[in-house]
Amino acid sequence: MATIFTKIINREIPATIVFENDKVLAFKDINPQAPVHILVVSKKEIPTINDIKEEDKELIGEMYIAIAKIAKDFGIDKEGYRVVTNCNEYGGQEVFHIHFHLLGGKKLGAKII
Repeated sequence: MATIFTKIINREIPATIVFENDKVLAFKDINPQAPVHILVVSKKEIPTINDIKEEDKELIGEMYIAIAKIAKDFGIDKEGYRVVTNCNEYGGQEVFHIHFHLLGGKKLGAKII
């Protein structure tokens, strides 16, 4: 069964898209945790970080390049931002389709590590 992110990629569910190329789609989170909260999603369905294969390393690089561009587009590149990925239940993952949360636009809380 397709994830909600695949449905957004396929335009079956609306989203506020802020970036797209042939490998990556990024859109505003509907429940933002910061003034800027963008989900950066792989167009390839990869359930978790644990499922990344050798052939996916270019795709993961593309996702980080997209993150840097989006951060600049939203004016958060200079002051800073956080990129978060959750993996599996204990890591807080809710949608099993690899994605990064780009958070910024304010001073974020305490460091996690």
